[in-house]
Amino acid sequence: MQRQIFTEEHDAFRETVRAFLAKEVLPYYEQWERDGIVSREAWLAAGRAGLLGLAVPEEYGGGGSDDFRYSAVLAEEFTRAGAAGLAIGLHNDIIGPYLTGLATDEQKRRWLPGFCSGETITAIAMTEPGAGSDLQGIRTTAEDKGDHWLLNGSKTFISNGILADLVVVVAKTTPEGGAKGLSLIVVERGAEGFERGRNLDKIGQKSQDTAELFFNDVRVPKENLLGELDGAFIHLMTNLAQERMGIAVAGIAAAEHLLEITTQYVKEREAFGRPLSKLQHIRFEIAEMATECAVTRTFLDRCIVDHSNGTLDAVHASMAKWWATELQKRVADRCLQLHGGYGYMSEYKVAKAFTDGRIQTIYGGTTEIMKEIIGRSLLA
Repeated sequence: MQRQIFTEEHDAFRETVRAFLAKEVLPYYEQWERDGIVSREAWLAAGRAGLLGLAVPEEYGGGGSDDFRYSAVLAEEFTRAGAAGLAIGLHNDIIGPYLTGLATDEQKRRWLPGFCSGETITAIAMTEPGAGSDLQGIRTTAEDKGDHWLLNGSKTFISNGILADLVVVVAKTTPEGGAKGLSLIVVERGAEGFERGRNLDKIGQKSQDTAELFFNDVRVPKENLLGELDGAFIHLMTNLAQERMGIAVAGIAAAEHLLEITTQYVKEREAFGRPLSKLQHIRFEIAEMATECAVTRTFLDRCIVDHSNGTLDAVHASMAKWWATELQKRVADRCLQLHGGYGYMSEYKVAKAFTDGRIQTIYGGTTEIMKEIIGRSLLA
């Protein structure tokens, strides 16, 4: 089915992304996987290629376009390349909106040029050892000390945690306020009392540095409050739709790519004297996955257009995130099975996609949380 949501400009951008991946990422990716972290030079190269800060105003070095279709192109191409470690989507689509939408003019001048050049790598620190999706469980505190905030607490599962130069921390500023007593406090690299724990050992996305962060009496300047005091809950809820859309776009792209390489594999692989593709069961498996991908792609492309137009709501973003990532998980499992023993070998793309993609139904809000959001909207 021919896709109709992209223009010639988007197609040209896709070629730029592919050229970047071929030159600056794929030759080094196996080493990054062994190291457990990507090179900072890759971030600088992404900045030079114009892949960072797509929605940041041009005056700060960004692309000046809030057209989400460009972000969708990035997500699709990085997914097809199996290059999840260079977390440009996190930087652009999750953290970027907080800086462009909430930062003061002074903060924008301080942070956005480096954000766009790749010199300033970003992270957002929300999850804690005892609190994931439940914001009321956050224990990290930021105490008002007159001329500064005194930050104490810990965070875990923080993507870009080792490399990050700028960390947006969700902290309690009004302890008795529950989820509505939280604020966003920006901590910069080198702040005294800000420590990084171990680079966490994950089953997939090995080159994506994911860390524990610790804040021990960190003095943060008052001017590093991002957005409204006690306004983090609203700020977070406002930006979650885009985060979930980015994950959903990667989900359907992964499923489609797995289907593509598996279809080719069953045409070439023989069993009992004939290609696997001649077996009716195999044909039915491929037919089912192809149909599921086609139906999901149609819905996702509509969501991409709606989000680019500013009309996508949280419920449909949750539907997209739930459905596309669960499809990705099912397709990865079925494609690995169709590869037989070779599917269990790390050198095969299907094996890496199986482990790299497993997190998709968890981060950005689990499938269960997505269903709760959808259910509440229908049964309120």
